[in-house]
Amino acid sequence: MNAKSCQIVMDKNVLVVFKLFVVGILVNTLMASGLSATEHMYVLQSGRPQMDLCNETDLLLEMEVCSIHFRLDMARVDPQYWCNLTHIIREYDNFSACTEAGAIHLGCYWPNPLVESYIIGIHRDYFSNCTLERVVWVDPPDDTLAALIVAPVFLTLAMIALVVWRSKRGDVLA
Repeated sequence: MNAKSCQIVMDKNVLVVFKLFVVGILVNTLMASGLSATEHMYVLQSGRPQMDLCNETDLLLEMEVCSIHFRLDMARVDPQYWCNLTHIIREYDNFSACTEAGAIHLGCYWPNPLVESYIIGIHRDYFSNCTLERVVWVDPPDDTLAALIVAPVFLTLAMIALVVWRSKRGDVLA
């Protein structure tokens, strides 16, 4: 063999494709590292409090303050409107925001069992009579019921007959 026959001949496009592949890998690596917020120290901590900092005694006092404010707000609303959300939404939203802000300020998760007990207490005191009457389902008239049963049965039979008829006529159309 001579020296000319041993030379490797590369297609010009192979080098371009290889360069694009390498650049793609580098870009992907840089983007993936940029999306990971845990690697960067300057990223602010999320609003998620640490569980070991929760002071339950202070949380109970804070929930009591929120409860007192809610009770004062609800005293201004006529009791006949307590079950109408449009009349009490502002008061309930203020109570919910108060409990959330208090829990997060004290380093507690929201909601947690202590906050939930206050929320359940508020619901028991103000909204226990707000359940709607039970809906009684009534059967439709016999004519309507018969039509609703017979129509799908006949439609199913018709489709089966159509498939059988078309399969027998397959040789004529082929």
